[in-house]
Amino acid sequence: MPRASIGALVLAGAMLLPATAPAQTPVDWDQLGAWYMLFWSTRFDDTPPVGLQGDVQHRNWNMGTDLEQLLIRGGLTYAVPESPVLVTGGAAHITSGAFGDSDVNSAERRLYQEALLNQSVGRVVSLRHRYRYEQRWVDGQDFRTRFRYALFGNIALNGRGTGNRSIYLALYNEVFMNGELEIGRARTVERFDRNRFYTALGFGVGDRSQVQAGYMIQTVPGGSKGQLQISLHTSF
Repeated sequence: MPRASIGALVLAGAMLLPATAPAQTPVDWDQLGAWYMLFWSTRFDDTPPVGLQGDVQHRNWNMGTDLEQLLIRGGLTYAVPESPVLVTGGAAHITSGAFGDSDVNSAERRLYQEALLNQSVGRVVSLRHRYRYEQRWVDGQDFRTRFRYALFGNIALNGRGTGNRSIYLALYNEVFMNGELEIGRARTVERFDRNRFYTALGFGVGDRSQVQAGYMIQTVPGGSKGQLQISLHTSF
């Protein structure tokens, strides 16, 4: 079965999972949030084909004054020779803020491993399949793991791909599944953790840099919330 078909089946199955557990924190689900993000990557040399990649994300419950999360992540990459696969191992630190006026926050330390598979569909469509496994140490919780699958798609709108002066449609859907359901102190979580669906317009501002502006719907067991997203993607 083609990788795209497998990814579609995984996404369809996850969307059918129940989402009935109560939210962990009171949230205004109708309030528009905003995520501001930087994604970067660099390659040391083609022999061996290793490099670095990372991202910084400032996530807000609202449009910019109520911190939801500050995520800083980075990893070492390896491009498998004669293959469309890029593997990465890295670490992340996440500071999470409570919704509303509270100044209470918590921290999470995370390790992750992932495989990214690139796929072309005709001349204007490119797909990426990302499989990620996370090991998580969250304040006040037992050790946890999480599995993630994301399907990304870029559709060129002016025949330039994602290069300089390009305009393209960016789409993705990502499913998160918890490895452990007991998180300590007699607390449990659902197997289904969350789903993210995103659509945006992308603009090439150089051969190696793109800006995207779009909208994401994040669904968790307690409900769904919309997020404005603005991101810079660059490699050097």
